[in-house]
Amino acid sequence: MTCPICSRPTDPAYRPFCSRRCADVDLGRWLNGSYAVPSTDPDDVEEALDEAIREAERRDRPH
Repeated sequence: MTCPICSRPTDPAYRPFCSRRCADVDLGRWLNGSYAVPSTDPDDVEEALDEAIREAERRDRPH
């Protein structure tokens, strides 16, 4: 098996990765949304749109 980040052989201590660095790269990708699965569920779309509108309204209000 090879590391999914850099394709080097895996290290049992960090499996499926080859090192702590590659494990951290993968975690970073999860945390920043790179691995997000897009949703086609209309409820999710409506909720996200409503939140975006609320956020825009908050930013546009005078402080």
